[in-house]
Amino acid sequence: MTAIRLYGSSDSGNCLKTKWVAERLGIRFEWIETSSFSGATRTPEFLAINPAGQVPVAILADGRMLAQSNAIMLYFAENSDLVPKDAYERAKMLEWLFWEQYSHEPYIAVRIARKYFLNQREEDLDPVLLTKGAAALARLELQLQGAPFLVNGALTLADIALVAYTRAAPRGGFDLESYPAVKAWVGRVERELGLEPLPPVGQ
Repeated sequence: MTAIRLYGSSDSGNCLKTKWVAERLGIRFEWIETSSFSGATRTPEFLAINPAGQVPVAILADGRMLAQSNAIMLYFAENSDLVPKDAYERAKMLEWLFWEQYSHEPYIAVRIARKYFLNQREEDLDPVLLTKGAAALARLELQLQGAPFLVNGALTLADIALVAYTRAAPRGGFDLESYPAVKAWVGRVERELGLEPLPPVGQ
């Protein structure tokens, strides 16, 4: 059987979360390292695959292309235990997926990229990234106080989507010690996915 080709960058939480779902569910795939930092997503060859010039991209076994991280995760996880069967719980999972891309990733991921990978100085960063990112972490903290996972006490795509950049938030200058429920949740999700914790910033 032909494996799925998964184009992604190991520096990107959006890309890694699709890889983690595939691994969790035993889906055969070929990982093709494609870094946006190096310009690999702007080449004519890649733009022929995805005209949007973004990773991740999945080329399915039948040759069809699928882009956008949460869409890829949903496709991989169809009929799996990572998607709740109950309609309301499934909608709550989707609510978190939409929130992640609108209210979490644009601030935390952008600070990680600019501060950690591009080595931009703090004074050159938009202060809104810090305030909005902290607000997103506070929202997660509120949800996770007394709850092991985001939806109905079980691991779902919502957890995998949100842990990708949350676990790396210290790289963007966010202190997870200020969010103990979030920090504990990150550890639980990492153990569920078999991930090694990220080393402390500076190591």
